[in-house]
Amino acid sequence: MPKIEKATKTGFCFGVRRAINLLEKVARERDGVETLGAVVHNQQVLKKLSDIGVRVVNKIDDIEGDVVVTSSHGVSPALEDELRSRHIDVISTTCPFVRRAQVSARRLAESGFFVIVYGDAQHPEVKGILGWAKDRGLATLDEEPITKLEPLPRRLGILSQTTQVPAHFAEFTKKIIDHALTKDSEIRIIDTICHDIRERQATALELAHRADLMLVVGGRSSANTNRLAELCSQVTETLLIETAEEIQPEWTQGKNLIGVTAGASTAEQSVEEVMKRLHNLPSP
Repeated sequence: MPKIEKATKTGFCFGVRRAINLLEKVARERDGVETLGAVVHNQQVLKKLSDIGVRVVNKIDDIEGDVVVTSSHGVSPALEDELRSRHIDVISTTCPFVRRAQVSARRLAESGFFVIVYGDAQHPEVKGILGWAKDRGLATLDEEPITKLEPLPRRLGILSQTTQVPAHFAEFTKKIIDHALTKDSEIRIIDTICHDIRERQATALELAHRADLMLVVGGRSSANTNRLAELCSQVTETLLIETAEEIQPEWTQGKNLIGVTAGASTAEQSVEEVMKRLHNLPSP
């Protein structure tokens, strides 16, 4: 049987733990509550929350009560204003690192900078950050949309979705600098990548360099979990799984070391279930 090793950084990150604790408290006090969008991108966590009366709604028009909890990914000020205009109390669980990115975007925009968010334009966190910039900017994972701007805004403010890979963000900003510095530009770069995500990626990579197979535990719709899987797959064979039940005995064949890591919205219980199943697998 191969050796099984868990990365040194797993379990909920600070922001997710804070969001879930707050949501559980509100749900107990109010005998259930609605969240606008999933508070975190993990089906197992959402299932446990639904068991205590938490109901996910995807649109404002679907809100039935007079209070709603917004997700750890944050929302735009315009969306919060619309909720309050409907006399709905808003309880925010926005991650403090996301809040920092939101405030940075607002300050850049107010200072006359065109805001560039390095991130997935369709992700709720990124949409919220752009909202704080009063939509005076754009989000992209590719420098091409910036280089095609005509004219290129003279003042550029660059920040990142909190779950991106630091090295990729640095590479992206270098390309923007190389393009913009020929056009009399002023550039301000703010590192808004979460410290927990940075540490989680580093410990996962350290293990991946030694492992014959990496299992990344987490939601398939989770941005930071997918980022972990992408990073590890550049080093060794990597599989993303949501639950221990997905593990197949043949995966261990010919492996000396199997590493296990997990996304920031993956409960430590899920990780321990994966470790237990790996240890109890029959020989292939």
